[in-house]
Amino acid sequence: MTQSTDNPFFRPWTTPFGIAPFGDIRIDDYRPAFERALAEHRTEVDAIATNPDAPSFANTIDALETGGHALDRLCGVFFNLAGSDATEAIQAIQREMAPLLAQHSNAITLDARLFARVRALYERRDQLGLTGEQLRVLEKTYKNFVRGGAALDEAGKARMRQVTERLATLGTAFSQNVLKDEATWTLDLSEADVAGLPDFLKSALAQAAKDRGREGYVMTLGRSMVEPFLTLSPRRDLRETIFKAWVKRGEMGGETDNRAIVAETVKLRVERAKLLGYPTFAAFKLDETMAKTPDAVRTLLERVWNRAVVRAGEEKADLAAVAREEGMNEPIQPWDWRFYAEKVRQKRYAIDEAALKPYFQLDRMIEAAFAVATKLFGVTFRRRDDVPVYHPDVRAYEVLRDGQHVGLFLGDYFARPTKRSGAWMSAFRSQEKLSGPVRPIIVNVMNFAKPPEGRPALLSFDDARTLFHEFGHGLHGLLSDVTYPLLSGTSVARDFVEFPSQLYEHWLERREVLSDFAVHAETGEAMPQTLIDKLIAARTFNQGCATVEYVSSALVDLAFHSLDTAADIDPVAFETEELRRIGMPEGLVMRHRTPHFAHVFSGDGYSAGYYSYMWSEVLDADGFAAFEEVGDPFDPVLARRLGDYVYAAGNSRDPMEAYVAFRGREPDPEALLVKRGLATAA
Repeated sequence: MTQSTDNPFFRPWTTPFGIAPFGDIRIDDYRPAFERALAEHRTEVDAIATNPDAPSFANTIDALETGGHALDRLCGVFFNLAGSDATEAIQAIQREMAPLLAQHSNAITLDARLFARVRALYERRDQLGLTGEQLRVLEKTYKNFVRGGAALDEAGKARMRQVTERLATLGTAFSQNVLKDEATWTLDLSEADVAGLPDFLKSALAQAAKDRGREGYVMTLGRSMVEPFLTLSPRRDLRETIFKAWVKRGEMGGETDNRAIVAETVKLRVERAKLLGYPTFAAFKLDETMAKTPDAVRTLLERVWNRAVVRAGEEKADLAAVAREEGMNEPIQPWDWRFYAEKVRQKRYAIDEAALKPYFQLDRMIEAAFAVATKLFGVTFRRRDDVPVYHPDVRAYEVLRDGQHVGLFLGDYFARPTKRSGAWMSAFRSQEKLSGPVRPIIVNVMNFAKPPEGRPALLSFDDARTLFHEFGHGLHGLLSDVTYPLLSGTSVARDFVEFPSQLYEHWLERREVLSDFAVHAETGEAMPQTLIDKLIAARTFNQGCATVEYVSSALVDLAFHSLDTAADIDPVAFETEELRRIGMPEGLVMRHRTPHFAHVFSGDGYSAGYYSYMWSEVLDADGFAAFEEVGDPFDPVLARRLGDYVYAAGNSRDPMEAYVAFRGREPDPEALLVKRGLATAA
C-alpha cells in the first residue's frame, strides 16, 4: 500500500483554490485512497446510526451531509478523469470500484438504524422549526432512502443490493465499450479521398493522422469529425462507410458489443422498480421529476413527433430534388441527409458551412460565453496558468464577482482517444456552506477537433451552441448559493437540469453577441450583418430531421423502460419494432442508437429521461421569450430573477416554483414548437 506521506489523497491540498495536485497523483494512489475513504465514511455513518441521543436534524441530517468528505474529494477527481482521460489503468480501477461503490451506497441506504432516525425526523418535520431549505433536504433525504429500498423487508433489501451492484457493473462496462469502439476505429484516407473538403476539415484529418503516428489523413468516430465529413464530403461511398461505423458503435461484435448488457440492464431495472412497488422503471424514475408520469412524457413527445415527421417529409423532398439535379437518383439515405441538406441551405439562405466556420473561433466563442455571463450575472473570468490541470489542453479560469472569488472553471475542449464522446459539465467540487464556504470547481468537457499547431480551432455553429449549452450547465454549478450539498448546483430534477443550459444557448444567436465575437480567423473582420441575418433566418432549417432524430431516441428510451417484463429481450429487435410502430421516416436514424446510448445505459442518469431535453426546451423557449417581450436580452430585472431563482437556487425549491418565480407564470408549451419552426408564433 502507498504510504500516507506519498499519497496526495491522504493529505490536505495546498494548491491554488484547493484543486487536486494532478501532477502528484499516480495510478497506484487510487486503490488505497478508495480503501481509506470508504472506511472513513463507513465509520462516520456508523457513528450517526449508533448515536444514543434522540435523532435531531443536526445529529442526523447535518451529519449525513457533512460526512464522506474524503470520498467525495476522491470521486470528484477519479470519475472526472475516467470520462475525460481514461487510460487502461483507470478503466481497470473503474471496473473494480463500480460494484464496491454500489455496495457502499447500499450499506448506507439499507441501514435500518439510520433509516429509523431519518424516518423519525420526517414524520415530525412540521414540528421541527426547519427553514425551507432544511425541510427540502429532509424530504429529499427520506425519499432517497425509500427509493433506495430502505423500507423493504430483509429479502427485498438483499435482492436490491444484488440488483444495484450488478447495474453499476453493467453501466461501467457499457460506457467503456463505447469508448473503446470510438477510440480504436479509424479509416485511412488518401489525398483523393479528401478532395473537395474544406481546409479546416483536411487539417483536422491530417492532425488525427499525426496524433496516431500515421501519414496522410485519418478519420475517427469523433462527432466533431464525423458530422462535418457527412456534411461536406462529395464521396458518397465514404460517407456510407463512416456513417455505418458511427451508428454501429457498441454493436460491432466481440468484447465491446453492448447488446447483452442492454438486455440485462433493462431486465434488472424492471425488477428494481417492482421491488419498490412501481409497475415499470419509467414510473419509478419519473415519480421524482417535473413530468411525474410516463403518460405526461409520451403526450409531449408525440405532440412534437407528429409535426416533426411531416416537416421531415417536406425536407426530404427538397433534398431529393437537389440530389436529382446533381444526377443522384437513388433514395435519400441517412448518409446523404447532411450532405444534401447543406446544399439546400446554401441554395435557400446562401450560407456555406465552410465559409461560415472561420467566424467561429473557439477562443472567441469562449470569450462570448464569458461576456454574456458578465452582462447577465456580473461575474468575470481570469485565466490562471498557476492552477494544476489534468491534461495540457485544459484551461483554468478563476470566476469572480465584485472582486470576490466565486469558483474555478476548467475548460477541456479537444477530442482525444482517452475521452468519451459528447460534451458535458461536471464538478470536481460542488458549492455548499454547511462545511464553511466551499467554492465550486466546475469543468466543461468537449470533443472539438484539435487544430494544427499555431492555427485557431474553428467550430461549426452547432459546436458553438454546444459550448454555450455546457457553459450554461457550468454556470448552474458555479453560481450555486445553497447551504446543503444535497441541493447544490445541478442536483435538480432531471427534466429541469437542462433548462439553464438550453436557455443559455439563446444568447449565442443574438446579433449583439455575434457582431462582437464572430470574427474571421484570417481577416479579423467581424461577421457581416447580412451573414448574421442569414444565420438567424436559417436557425429552424432542417429542424424536422433534427427533431425526428431526437424524439425517436426519447420514445425508444421510454418504450424500453415502460416494459413490465423484459425477459430475453433482443434490444436491437425491440428498437427496430418501436421505430416501426411510431413510423420512423425512411432515410433517418435515431440520434443515439441503443447499443451506444450512453445517456441511458451507462448509468441511471437519463434512463427513462432522455425526453428531459425537450421538457426543458419548453421552459427555455418560453423563458427566453420573457427577455424578447421586454426588448432587451440582458434586461437587469429579469437577469436578477433568473440568477436568484434558477442558477443560484440549486434544488432548494420545487422546479416549477423556481420557474414561476423567474417567469411570473407557468410555461406555454407552444413556445417549443415555435422555437423549432414547427408552429407559427401567434
